[in-house]
Parts: sequence; C-alpha cells; structure tokens
Amino acid sequence: MKVWIEAARPRTLTAALSPVIVGTAAAERFIVWRALAALIVSFGMQIGVNYANDLFDAKRGVDTTERVGPRRATASGLVTPKQMKGAMFAAFGIACVAGLALAAAVGWELVIVGALSVIAALAYSGGKRPYASYGLGEVFVFVFFGLVATAGSAYVQDERLTKIAYVAALPVGLLAVAILVVNNLRDVSTDEASGKRTLAVRVGASRTRLLYEALIFIAFIYTPVVAAVDESYMPLIGLVAVPFAVRPVSLVLRRDDPPSLIEALGGTARLQLLFSVLLAAGLWAS
Repeated sequence: MKVWIEAARPRTLTAALSPVIVGTAAAERFIVWRALAALIVSFGMQIGVNYANDLFDAKRGVDTTERVGPRRATASGLVTPKQMKGAMFAAFGIACVAGLALAAAVGWELVIVGALSVIAALAYSGGKRPYASYGLGEVFVFVFFGLVATAGSAYVQDERLTKIAYVAALPVGLLAVAILVVNNLRDVSTDEASGKRTLAVRVGASRTRLLYEALIFIAFIYTPVVAAVDESYMPLIGLVAVPFAVRPVSLVLRRDDPPSLIEALGGTARLQLLFSVLLAAGLWAS
C-alpha cells in the first residue's frame, strides 16, 4: 500500500482538494453528497494523472537514476508497468463512477466534461506526442484543476454556471500551476537530458523562477477581484495566506539544490490549500 500512496504523490493532492473546496463555497446551495462526489472525481483524476505520469515517463526513459526528488514506482521496479496501468485505470474508473452519479442527478453534459478530462489526463504524458513535452502541461493544470474543477464543483451544486465560480477559479488554478512549475524546475536538468521538453526546459531555469513568482503574485493580487464580483469583503480573508508564500518563493528564487526545491514544492501545495480554505470561508460567509 505504501508504494501506491507514494506514487500518488501526496504533496500534489492539494491541487485536487482546493478547487472543490472553493467551488462548493462559491455555490448558492450545498448538497453534501454532490460535494463528496465532486471530491472523489477530483482526487481520482489527480491520482490517475500521477499514476499515468509514473507509467509513461518510465516507458519513455524520462525517469532515470539521475532523477532527483521522490522515487518513481515503475522506473524503480517497485511495481510493474502492468500493475501501474491497472492502478491508473482504477483511479480514473473511480472518478468516472462518481462523475456518472453526478451526471445522472445534474445533467449528462457532465459526461462530456469527464471524457475530455480523462483524454487530457492520458495525453499529458502518454501517446506519441505527449503535450507535457511541448511545454503545455501548465495549460492543462490551469484549465482542468483550476477552471473546470472549481467551476464544475459549483455547477454540480447550483446546476448552472455562475460568474463568481469562474472568477474564484483563477487564483486556485494559478496556485495549482505554481505547484507544477516548481516540480518541473526541480527536474529541469534530468528532463532536458531525457528529451522531455517541459516549459521549464524550454524557457530555462531563470525564467521558470520568475514565472513561479508571477503566479503567486497574481493569485493574491487577483483576490480583491473575487471580493468585488462577490460584492463582499469576506473573500479578502484569503490574503491572510500571504506570509506563507514567503518561504517557498524565497527558496525558488534563491536556491537550486533538490532538497530546497522539494521543500518549496511542499510549501506551495500547503499555500494553495490554506489560501483555498480561507477564500472558501470568505465566500461561504458572504
């Protein structure tokens, strides 16, 4: 069991929890089972993506002994490719079952959204031309773990799209992208050596650091916009998380050793979760 938990990359799972918290809070009503189902969908998709990356990167030779950071289950021989493939489809399958329950209650348009999400997840690092190797991984994360997950969590509650749900989704998505950016910054040298052309490899470490800083900065600067659209000062509670951004930003800008960047990764994930909980509290209170 431990190997599967490790392969799920627990440090990154805030990217699955945060949008559901914020999206649910942005909704005008609250139906418990729908919120739980949305959470299962989000976690299933996130874990499925992480398992897929573990599998496909091992097959492509991206994960080698030179790689820093947490070990990869498939590449290190802890599990076979067949086992990882089964786990990947099991995670996606759980997400799909929960998604179908929501579709039956809310609308079958959710099936289309779910299908596109699974296809995008598999194409991230799988197939002949994985788009993560074209520097588009950040776009995937922003769209699916920002806009879709946040607005979708509100949609399954209200059964309609609202402006506040989309507006609140933007800072959540930016912080999710920041998690990926620091992860790719840590792996920039090994990814480049293996031919995986992530955005960090394409623009270089220096610009990647500036991108990370910009993502954090814009996420917080945008918070007053959320408050304005919500017509309440309460969402500004999210700004209480600003001091918790200091440490990870400092590490990313000033350090390049793997342990420091791993710490920055964990710090960014915690920052996203704290900000999202506070923002959600503000939205709910308003």
